[in-house]
Amino acid sequence: MLRATIRLASTLLISLAAIAQAPGPKTAPAPTFDVVSIHLAPPSPDGHNHIWNDIHESHFRTGNLSIRDLIQYAYNLPKSQILGGPPWLDSAMYDIDAKSAPEQDLRLKAMSSNDAAQQKRLMVQALLADRFALATHNETRQLPIYNLVLAKGGPKFQPSTYEGTSINTGRSRMHIAGSDDTIGLLARELAQSQGRVVVNKTSLSGRFDLTLRWTPDDAPPPVLNGAPDPSAPPGLFTAIQEQLGLKLEPAKGPVGVLVIDKINQPTPN
Repeated sequence: MLRATIRLASTLLISLAAIAQAPGPKTAPAPTFDVVSIHLAPPSPDGHNHIWNDIHESHFRTGNLSIRDLIQYAYNLPKSQILGGPPWLDSAMYDIDAKSAPEQDLRLKAMSSNDAAQQKRLMVQALLADRFALATHNETRQLPIYNLVLAKGGPKFQPSTYEGTSINTGRSRMHIAGSDDTIGLLARELAQSQGRVVVNKTSLSGRFDLTLRWTPDDAPPPVLNGAPDPSAPPGLFTAIQEQLGLKLEPAKGPVGVLVIDKINQPTPN
């Protein structure tokens, strides 16, 4: 069972002249799960991987998930930016069930969505350190990237009046609306999809409504009535140009990476 500790930022010091220095503020308790169950997943009939996670609740579950995927969630990085680790990091699949006391749920419910999401990621980072002995460090390396630029003719999308932020993505589709930096969100989602950092070099800012559909390169050609479907969307690179008026250009650039120094298979429950 994980226990949070509270450490004083400074202690009360009394000089020989009897001048007292007040103690500094207390640091916030490190966020952790109170109870964690980890088991190797049985063979999955559909091969799907799952994370069940409400950011405003302390309960966190995975199904048939690799630990590299779990690290990707915890550190909010594409897997291409997570380097090192043994082969089982990708091949062994785990079912994880983690819970905290009701007090943690109350804290999460009182947070903004961004703060609650970050708190849950910190809790999963603590789980990885405690049960898998994960140790990492950060580096910057020159790696392949994509630059997102304007295509000839300019953008083919409209400003959005959506007040919030809507992101709906799948293996061959993407719809993003709102946000104060919609193109930045598009670059982030494309990076997750393609496994490379995508740098926004369009100089576009503001709120837009973006819809993108494509046929993955590794998917079988779509068919209609036994013949190739003429209405099937093109590959991603062509779809971005035709549907959004943008281009992905291959390049190299500095990329922040998370390097795995140590990780063990999980300790028994």
